[in-house]
Amino acid sequence: MSYFGNVAPIKFEGKQSTNPLAFKFYNPNEVILGKTMREHLRFAVAYWHAFTGSGSDPFGSGTAIRDWDKFSGMDLAKARVDACFELLNILDVDYFCFHDRDIAPEGDTLQETNKNLDEIVAYIKENMKSSGKKLLWNTANMFTNPRFVHGAATTNNAEVYAYAAAQVKKALEHGKELGSENYVFWGGREGYETLLNTDMGLELDNLARFLHMAVDYAKEIGFDAQFLIEPKPKEPTKHQYDFDAATTLSFLQKYNLLPHFKLNIEANHATLAGHTFEHELRVSRLNGVLGSIDANQGDMLLGWDTDEFPTDLYSTTLAMYEILQNEGGIGRGGVNFDAKVRRTSFEAIDVVYAHIAGMDAFARGLQVAAKLLEDRVLENIIDDRYASFKSGIGADIVSGKASFKTLEAYALQNNPIVNKSGRLENIKGIVNQYLINV
Repeated sequence: MSYFGNVAPIKFEGKQSTNPLAFKFYNPNEVILGKTMREHLRFAVAYWHAFTGSGSDPFGSGTAIRDWDKFSGMDLAKARVDACFELLNILDVDYFCFHDRDIAPEGDTLQETNKNLDEIVAYIKENMKSSGKKLLWNTANMFTNPRFVHGAATTNNAEVYAYAAAQVKKALEHGKELGSENYVFWGGREGYETLLNTDMGLELDNLARFLHMAVDYAKEIGFDAQFLIEPKPKEPTKHQYDFDAATTLSFLQKYNLLPHFKLNIEANHATLAGHTFEHELRVSRLNGVLGSIDANQGDMLLGWDTDEFPTDLYSTTLAMYEILQNEGGIGRGGVNFDAKVRRTSFEAIDVVYAHIAGMDAFARGLQVAAKLLEDRVLENIIDDRYASFKSGIGADIVSGKASFKTLEAYALQNNPIVNKSGRLENIKGIVNQYLINV
């Protein structure tokens, strides 16, 4: 049975193509800076948006028309697996990602829930074997069920904490079973609404204990996936503990977790934190913890996590500019489309169109970013801007030879201070030229 109208696998036709079911920029075999686009980008489909999302919002019920929704229970779970692998084949995408509660329904007990999960994981494994598709990362949903009203690893209820540990234990086992290359910890409800009733110190200590236990158990069972934390500043709690890349880095350093974790950076989460996507990527890259990305974008006119498919070429170019400079590129991570079609795009084929648009946007970003790097456009601008630190008193500062006394002596010479223009508008115009002409 086809859930996407028997659409043939999407092919690359070039930027002049008007075929909506063709790639205009994403050519998986095109070699850029020594690697193919497929290797650079490692695209993944997000199970929760593509197969469980209904198109509902706070003001209305779901609008999505999905043929698999005629099923229920475990039959629905299996139909979604079938739809997942059909879409992966249509898009020629190698990876997918899921939360545990995306793939199988919860039962009345933890034992029944785990039984459901085991059955669907076995079914996914069969499909992976026959198709060659791979699991980029899995994670545990510890935010939807009412039991997590006060959080999971930062809850005030020790019974909930124990349940969360059991849930992650099972998720790690399933990650190993499916050969997941990464495992993601997303804060969910790990935050607070008010400090009036919050023991922040205990909650953060408990979160660190939880993550250390996860590291220990993964070693115990031989699960060697890359562990990732995904920063987010707000939603669903008012203040999340993993607010942004810098906050998360501070937490990891304090609790001696930095050797075990990298970051999964999402574009829309960056904007919610008051940053650009490229800012969060650079903070992560400079600190050696850029592990993977969630590819989406937010609406600048709306103040919440809209999870739109990425189509802003300026953003994808600057994102790929950071990733290309990261040691090993995206490494074991990937470009996961944590994005959903708009509520008005309710037909199943719209999911295909949306992924094509997102894949093309990142492919174009990759092309332009690579050319910028090859031509050393921004590097030359930056080198010139900081030239004063390459000789004289500037070189003394950088080398560590300078002190307040030597710097005062230099300043007392009263040499004229001459600043240079940053030429920001000109630089943006140059980037625009590359976007248009490459």
